[in-house]
Amino acid sequence: MRAPGIVQALGPRAQLALAALAGALGALGQAPVGVWPATVLSLAVVFGLGRLAPGWRRAGWLGLAAGTGYYMLALFWIVEPFFVDAARHGWMAPFALFFLALGLGLFWGGALAITRALGGRAAPFIAMVMLIEAARTYLLTGFPWAQVGHALIDTPLLHWSSWGGSLALTGLVVSGGAGLWLLAERRWAPGGALLALPAVLWAAAIPLTPEAPAGPDAATVRLVQPNAPQHEKWDPEKALGFFERQIDYTAAPPEGPAPDLIVWPETAIPWVLERARPALDAISDAAGDTPVVLGLQRFEGRRYYNSLIRLDRGGAVSALYDKHHLVPFGEYMPLGDFLANFGIYGLASNEGNGYSFGPGPQVIDLGKLGLALPLICYEGVFPQDVGAYDRRPDMLLLITNDAWFGNILGPYQHLAQARLRSAEQGLPMIRVANTGVSAMIDATGRVTTSLPLGEAGWTDTPLPPPLPPTPYARTGDWPITGFALFLLVLSLLYHKRTNRSF
Repeated sequence: MRAPGIVQALGPRAQLALAALAGALGALGQAPVGVWPATVLSLAVVFGLGRLAPGWRRAGWLGLAAGTGYYMLALFWIVEPFFVDAARHGWMAPFALFFLALGLGLFWGGALAITRALGGRAAPFIAMVMLIEAARTYLLTGFPWAQVGHALIDTPLLHWSSWGGSLALTGLVVSGGAGLWLLAERRWAPGGALLALPAVLWAAAIPLTPEAPAGPDAATVRLVQPNAPQHEKWDPEKALGFFERQIDYTAAPPEGPAPDLIVWPETAIPWVLERARPALDAISDAAGDTPVVLGLQRFEGRRYYNSLIRLDRGGAVSALYDKHHLVPFGEYMPLGDFLANFGIYGLASNEGNGYSFGPGPQVIDLGKLGLALPLICYEGVFPQDVGAYDRRPDMLLLITNDAWFGNILGPYQHLAQARLRSAEQGLPMIRVANTGVSAMIDATGRVTTSLPLGEAGWTDTPLPPPLPPTPYARTGDWPITGFALFLLVLSLLYHKRTNRSF
């Protein structure tokens, strides 16, 4: 019996279970597992389930089950922050994971329902999955983590993100999945065409991917990784030890060329900027003439900020950047400042409850190295933030505290998205994480040097050069989103004229 016959023979509950299982299978394409064929196969089954559903409502339920299964596995790391203080917050972890997965699964449910309403065809399915990933990127504060297109980050198809960003990769994965199902239905022409598209682009990407090696005159950057577990990071008995570890790594003699820049991770010191003068002097003394970039907290009135500074000789702060894309419910409470107008101050950032938003993306000058676009942790997953510069930088500079993400999935998925941002923009990235993975990433998204997850250490590494601005750097997501909308409109018009399937 062919795959469509097997699916049709299943009862409604069995089909829901198959949808959830297929969704979970698709998550295996995400880092660190990286089995991209699993994501293609997953989308083939999801497409087939929706195509065979008796109506759009049933297809919507199947999509919801598939999406929930996908995000339950792909975002399993989300439970890790709740176990930093397990006695107080551990009980919340399963509820947070389930309801987040269920909420995101609604996007899949809507995509499959609309696909079925338009005849269960491949074109609306491809368009809808691309559009729901675009919606996840931009709606409310956005959450583009674990897009299905991320399964292609560790393949030659990453090259095409320089043309269409992560949404182009999503379109290729979904095309492959829809084509695979159509071949199972023995619809050779449309199925073969849809599978041929990513295959041809895969082959073309290999010779087209530019080289971006660091030259002999490249600047040298020292990456400093203290490896402070989150439950120990702010412990008064241990925080000073982590600080001294970073001081030692900063002062260590180079194994090759002397570093031109030293980078510490997000919130690298336990003192706020306004009270950190002794610490800044110690950092400056350890670095000598080399500038240091580090993350720390600062306050202004009652407001607190998650910040990055450039520290020069003598402890002078020559550049300051405040994180502007904050994590809702983690770094601030939505509507907190609004509620303060009605006398409810406990959630308000302007009362010191959580971080306040910085003014927005900005480029800082790193002297000999050129201009850098600073990013703090979560900001590196948003293509719109990475592309929102008024002057094109020479590099991306991301500092992060991935200790929040655990040791299994989160840090590797975060690193994969950093690679994607570099490939999209054609810019190298300096990435320094508290517990790892710290890395130098070249302008094609290739990791040239790294410090492993969960290890303390430092490394000196050359800074790769930038490439010319990519097409995606010039246009962002709008052309590929417009293409998906155009494809959806064509599908709607076609559906009105004929009920034929293809």
